[in-house]
Amino acid sequence: MSSAKIHPTALVDAAAQIGADVEIGPFSIVGPQAVIGEKTIVQSHVVIEGEVIIGTGNFIGHGAIIGAPPQDVSFSPERKTKVEIGNDNVIREYCTIHRGSPDGSATKIGDKNFLMAGAHIGHNCLIGNNVVIANNCLLAGHVRVDDGAFLGGGSTFHQFMHVGRLVMVQGSSAFGKDLPPFVIAAERNCVFGVNVVGLRRAGFSAKDRDEINAAFKLVYLSGLNISQALEKATMMKFSAPAREFLEFVASAKKRGICPLKRDLKEELLKEQD
Repeated sequence: MSSAKIHPTALVDAAAQIGADVEIGPFSIVGPQAVIGEKTIVQSHVVIEGEVIIGTGNFIGHGAIIGAPPQDVSFSPERKTKVEIGNDNVIREYCTIHRGSPDGSATKIGDKNFLMAGAHIGHNCLIGNNVVIANNCLLAGHVRVDDGAFLGGGSTFHQFMHVGRLVMVQGSSAFGKDLPPFVIAAERNCVFGVNVVGLRRAGFSAKDRDEINAAFKLVYLSGLNISQALEKATMMKFSAPAREFLEFVASAKKRGICPLKRDLKEELLKEQD
């Protein structure tokens, strides 16, 4: 802790493990089970409680609370649960990240994510890498968000749902069904199409983009139900990204996947006629 810069008003437990070149701002509280990796900046009035492991090069904004008990009525304080945060994340002002609920479990955040002000990450969420979670998003318990997703401001996500890779979510939306990878989603449980711009920016080839579009149309516009569409897909040649889309659909939980917006679906079907 010799090279760490800790403000005189901060309360840092002597048992906490503080890496080199860490900065901890005024009136922040760091509990005894905290591990903070080198070159991480913790601004003022931050609370880090319970077992929290934070990697290197992170930025934690004013008033963030990390490791608080889950908002789960079945939770009991004697359970050993934690929060694990990777490297190079930006966690802005007043974000809340709750520790896991089942005994031995964790809430996990990967690397290079950007959590904007006021985002809430509920217990046992799994956030991948390079995810953007905009202001005031609310993630209930056990939500999984895969790499490169963008969650627009003020959006809400039901417990146990899964947001696939490179999904783009419009702000002020709400979801209780799974969102397959590579889609644009908005409103309440609606898919609007493929995130073509996101795929291009992520370096997907024209062939991969075309095959993702073909898989999307098979699921959403073929007139087949999900089982029939997936069965037909087994007889078609698809690249790995398109297969990723189809495998996600096949493994969706009992709530299923978000449907294509009805008006848009009717319009697209007319265009195909």
